[in-house]
Amino acid sequence: MKNTVALFLIGFSTMLCAQHISSDSVLGVNELATVLKPETKAEFSEENNITEKQLAAYFRRKFTERFFYDYRTVDNRLALYNEKYHNFEDHKSRAQDHISKYADSTQWVLPFNYLNGDKVNAYALRHLARQHKMADIILTYFNEDRDPKHIQYFETQMRSLNTALESGAYEKIEDGNGVYEVFRSGYRILNWLWIHNLILNEAEYSDRDQLTTIATLLQHGQHLYERNQEFQPGNHQTRGMSALAMLSILLRDFEGTELWYNTAMQRLSEHLDKEINDDGFQFERSVHYHMSDINNYYYVYQLAKINNITINTSWKNKLEGLFSTLAKIAYPDKSAPVLQDDTEIPWAETNDISKVMTLGYLLFEDPEFGYFASDNVDDRMYWFLNQNQLHLLQNIERKKPSYGSLALTDTHYYIMREGWNANDKMMMISAGLDKDKPDHQHGDMLGIQAMANGHAILPNYQVRYSLKDFELFKNSMVKNVALVDNELQGKQWTSNKGGSGFGKFGNLPKPTVINWTTHKDYDLFIGKHDGFDNVGVSYSRQVISVKNDFWIVKDNFSSDQEHEYKQVWQGHYTNENGSNLLRATAPDASGHDILQLYATDTVITSGSRGKNWSQVSKLNKKNFSFLTLIYPYKGYENRIDETSETLNLNEWNINASLSKIQNAVYTIISKENTAYFFNANNILFKELSVRTSKNADFIIQKVGNTYQITSTSADQNSFTVSKLKSPEKTKTLLPGETWEL
Repeated sequence: MKNTVALFLIGFSTMLCAQHISSDSVLGVNELATVLKPETKAEFSEENNITEKQLAAYFRRKFTERFFYDYRTVDNRLALYNEKYHNFEDHKSRAQDHISKYADSTQWVLPFNYLNGDKVNAYALRHLARQHKMADIILTYFNEDRDPKHIQYFETQMRSLNTALESGAYEKIEDGNGVYEVFRSGYRILNWLWIHNLILNEAEYSDRDQLTTIATLLQHGQHLYERNQEFQPGNHQTRGMSALAMLSILLRDFEGTELWYNTAMQRLSEHLDKEINDDGFQFERSVHYHMSDINNYYYVYQLAKINNITINTSWKNKLEGLFSTLAKIAYPDKSAPVLQDDTEIPWAETNDISKVMTLGYLLFEDPEFGYFASDNVDDRMYWFLNQNQLHLLQNIERKKPSYGSLALTDTHYYIMREGWNANDKMMMISAGLDKDKPDHQHGDMLGIQAMANGHAILPNYQVRYSLKDFELFKNSMVKNVALVDNELQGKQWTSNKGGSGFGKFGNLPKPTVINWTTHKDYDLFIGKHDGFDNVGVSYSRQVISVKNDFWIVKDNFSSDQEHEYKQVWQGHYTNENGSNLLRATAPDASGHDILQLYATDTVITSGSRGKNWSQVSKLNKKNFSFLTLIYPYKGYENRIDETSETLNLNEWNINASLSKIQNAVYTIISKENTAYFFNANNILFKELSVRTSKNADFIIQKVGNTYQITSTSADQNSFTVSKLKSPEKTKTLLPGETWEL
């Protein structure tokens, strides 16, 4: 019998020595010491008999060294947090919402019901899996006299997931709403690490509770490691690998975590290389996904700095570039345009980037980042700042950016900027389609947004996946685009099969950027897309910013059949002259006019969710161009005078003239020594005669004794010119090309 017991003990000891971290079950607290690295075990006086108390004390000490801040300063940090953010009532409301819906020992697989008997849907399950309201519960614990029930709720809900893991009773739709799907698992790890450090000093959070959390995080880490051996595009893997890197740094005392670190950093480096375009924008082309990626990389970059771990300099450069890019696209009021799936505040017309730019300032101390900064970071990010960064918040240096008009030539956003004063004008043109994963892209190809006099005058709108009209707000009727018949740009709509509400288009127009030119007097964009090829219509758009004055938009349609051609304009408009003059007026009496220089037929106003848009149409035409002038003004007397027979806009004259040869009408917008011609083929400007091989759009500027001709047509054209009695000269100009005479 003694020999049998001895053999059993030897076998049990061998089994413990061979113990490893599993992805399918959570180690018991008494098993954690068996998976420590030898050098970690050597730090204990009796490494073969490490007690719970010793192990918990060891990791508390390591968290003071390794985490973003020392858990022993939570009380002081919380007092400053409450003073800065004043959101304890919001935390309480969110905490009560979660607790009222889910039992502490909840289910983790559908179908099941809320505590009130209503059914839990897939959208709700994915948020339960993220555990994002668990942090609200713990912050409420501190704000309400440290009632232990809040910590107990957290501990029990975590254990209920571990039980579900053991029995397999958890949602497993890996590409939908799976509980251990890489994004949701990564988000949960981040929230639990936040909570773990918050309550490390609390009596209710016992040594065993602390070690149970660590054991649970180890299982999560191993699960992420095993299932992310290959690159997968998109922010889901990025979120998960950020969490895995954090775990590998904070829990590097355990066997195998160096493999976690190597895998996480390799995947993250691949995402940086493949998904942060060379122009600095995140490949999904959305401000919110861009900012989300900033957070993902920040956690790892900051934690590595704290732990004296060297990261490749390309990380720093890419991360810094993510902040610079937000500055490049920012409106003059320091907000950013709404781009693609921006989802923070549904129907908002701008994005608040102040808090993320504050984070950029704290990381890099760049005064141009400071220009956009507030005195706070996002409330959750506050808990991932170190003490030095909190001090930096007290005195942020600010410098007005130097960026003018520019192009993000990989992401294909084009910014026409007047300046950085509060009332300056800016327009953005969207002309890109990600070739790999355009899931978050909207039906806004060649769509424009604009700000003037501090207002988003041609807005786009934020969305929310769970709303029933998400598809409407993702498609072309709520964009500033041109359309044909009843065709929208986004086609083949599919919702997420997990039922989360997220949806995407199977087909979007493929764009071609023909020209982008910046000049001290104007900016020029020319592009086309194939979105109407299915109905036999060719389409192109020209956008000209006449600096300090107005924009010109020309939409060109060509077909063998008659169609209805449309422009859609976002905003609340009245018709001042039928469909040919729309007006919107802001509360401060500034406004903008949308003037059609080629006659249109109808205008229809529609709306949803308090947002309106006007659809201007030309009926039954094979070929047609809208020639549209967007004219911001400040003050009633500066509007386009709808009662006048002549159009004079801030000293600019608009005339329709007759060609000397073909008797074709062309349009000229002129002021002093500059003229913009549209649909012209034989004109005289001062002493310069210009003849074109076909009707063309172009700019003529006289500078001293020199003339500059710039083609603004969407295709090449042959120009023949003569000056006084000088012999004729002929040259073919590409779109955007300038000929100096």
